Amino acid sequence: MEERIKTPDGCTIDVDVLAGYRSRLPQIAEDIIQSCSDKGCFNHVDYEPIPSRDAVVKIIDKFLEILFPGYFSPEKLDPVNLNFTIGQSVTQLFSMLAEQVNSSLRHDCNRYNLTCQECNEKGFEITLKVLEMVPAIRHLLAADVRASFDGDPAAKSFDEIIFSYPGIFAITVYRIAHVLHELDLPMLPRIMTEYAHSKTGIDIHPGAHIDESFAIDHGTGIVIGETTQIGKNVRIYQGVTLGALSLSPDECNQLRGRKRHPTIEDDVIIYSGATILGGNTVIGARAVIGGNVWLTESVPPDTQVLMESPRLIYKKNGSGECGTVEQDW
Repeated sequence: MEERIKTPDGCTIDVDVLAGYRSRLPQIAEDIIQSCSDKGCFNHVDYEPIPSRDAVVKIIDKFLEILFPGYFSPEKLDPVNLNFTIGQSVTQLFSMLAEQVNSSLRHDCNRYNLTCQECNEKGFEITLKVLEMVPAIRHLLAADVRASFDGDPAAKSFDEIIFSYPGIFAITVYRIAHVLHELDLPMLPRIMTEYAHSKTGIDIHPGAHIDESFAIDHGTGIVIGETTQIGKNVRIYQGVTLGALSLSPDECNQLRGRKRHPTIEDDVIIYSGATILGGNTVIGARAVIGGNVWLTESVPPDTQVLMESPRLIYKKNGSGECGTVEQDW
């Protein structure tokens, strides 16, 4: 009689048939192991730990508890337990962040044969510097939240914005990552902002420089490149790209680390779908960039840049007749 076993979904399978499939696994594993020796593939097989993406997500959650006390805390926060709770959160965050900072430093030191710089001590110093910046980050984020509220009549309260707006989440993660980036920490800032990108569809490189009162409306599809500079009180809408011109591999190597993305001065509004490219492109203060505009050259202050009114085609259902109408927007 054939022996059969039940699968998780309740079906049955012949034991010999299953054994036949499983017998092929050792060779598959061996082939995968052999591919780890292929210089053209990527793997991290080393005695030094690599930064953990899962740990980074937990660090971001812990930062949220401290940057917006009472909003994201696992327990109720009141004036009586404020000191204890914040003190405990700061201590926990120090341990969590220092471990990942040290892993980032040791990873680059070993993989790229860099000169040892006492990675652990440097990691602890970086971690303390980041935590010391928390009050300043809180003030920046408060201005960002107010800017989002002031420019969005759909917003009912600051609480709604902090809890639910993807733009504020993306900006929050960016502001943390930017501090780490400015301290020359490799890898970790990018892991942070790419996590926010995956959650919100908003891609902000941690190297970008963004001043206070920055508002992102809706947000999906926004791209802000590494060397972008954004002034005070700037508002951008979904689908906006602040990017670099397409370059050949040689040009990429020549321009790596140099300014490749635009500068947006104070009080600028950029509507949905606009694309602004190039390191020499400057959008002057108080300019308004209309939807779907494509720019690779500078715009003077106090200027509106709009697409020409589109030509619409109207066609009756079931009829071959159609006409065109000039539409003024």
